[in-house]
Amino acid sequence: MQLIQQSPDIAAYLAADEAIDHEHPRVREVAADLARDSDDAYTYARTAFTYVRDTVPHSADSGDPRVTWRASDVLTTRTGICYAKSIALTALLRAHGIPAGLCYQRLADDDGTNPVVHGLVALRLPGPDRWARVDPRGNKPGIDAQFSLEEERLAWTVRERLGEVDYPTVYAAPPPDVLHALKSARDRTELWRTLPTHL
Repeated sequence: MQLIQQSPDIAAYLAADEAIDHEHPRVREVAADLARDSDDAYTYARTAFTYVRDTVPHSADSGDPRVTWRASDVLTTRTGICYAKSIALTALLRAHGIPAGLCYQRLADDDGTNPVVHGLVALRLPGPDRWARVDPRGNKPGIDAQFSLEEERLAWTVRERLGEVDYPTVYAAPPPDVLHALKSARDRTELWRTLPTHL
């Protein structure tokens, strides 16, 4: 799928903001640890992806009621939903000078009901002049997301017949609806009731 930069300036995908706070000491510490075993940008990106996917449990899988939205908090508490985990991975990539942004899918139940927006990460590595999407949500039975720049290996494949959508935009910062849902919810139960259903 052809992804579209929201900002024409690639520097926007390296910047820090209130959510993607990659200048925070905790983000810098994790990034430095990951970089020790990474010889190049590709290896670092794959290592950062695996770290967020596997060591930060998705709060729906773990049952953790806490809601995180800032990268440093996600990495400190080791919990978050897909939006938060995507923010954390984006911050780790930017901390290493790799342009990264946020992108989304609209998913639904098997009968097309209960639509919800799911968060992913897009990154650009040296070489091919294109974005690649990865999904750090976290694997479990039936979900096997992998780091792959050629053939996407996301947690879910969109089913257009059910009204599901791959949104092509790569956001430099979390969209307002996503950030508002994360920042406003007192716990994950409340967050589940206020998740965006479309972008």
